[in-house]
Amino acid sequence: MRVTKQTNYAVRMLMYCAADPHELSRVPEIAKAYGVSELFLFKILKPLVKAGIVQTVRGRNGGIKLGRPAEKISLFDVIRVTEDSFAMAECFENDSAECPLVDSCALNSAWREALNAFLEVLSHHTIADLSAARFNIGSRLGLDLPTATGTR
Repeated sequence: MRVTKQTNYAVRMLMYCAADPHELSRVPEIAKAYGVSELFLFKILKPLVKAGIVQTVRGRNGGIKLGRPAEKISLFDVIRVTEDSFAMAECFENDSAECPLVDSCALNSAWREALNAFLEVLSHHTIADLSAARFNIGSRLGLDLPTATGTR
């Protein structure tokens, strides 16, 4: 299974927001930190907002923040809204399958089992898990985070 760049950067955007959950994150800063275009991140943002994974705050001092706590956002939640299809082979798309064995094929069953295992693993990993080393992540992304003593 291979995820798209959209999913990859959606997770990265969420990790960025989780690195400093008390401040609003701004798309231009996220784009700069990861070296991607702002337009690309804005495109990714739409399904995340629609799913309630991210909230936007409008206005001069606006930005984005996680729509719920990072420990409540699994990788499965993200991939579910950012990937168009989980079809690993033609036979997953029953409408267009041309194989005469599509309804009784053991290969189809194996693909489905593998996909289900993949999605199951993703459901056990959260944005909080990925951001556990928050000070290290924040530092690498150029965020000015408070130190362990509470100062910046």
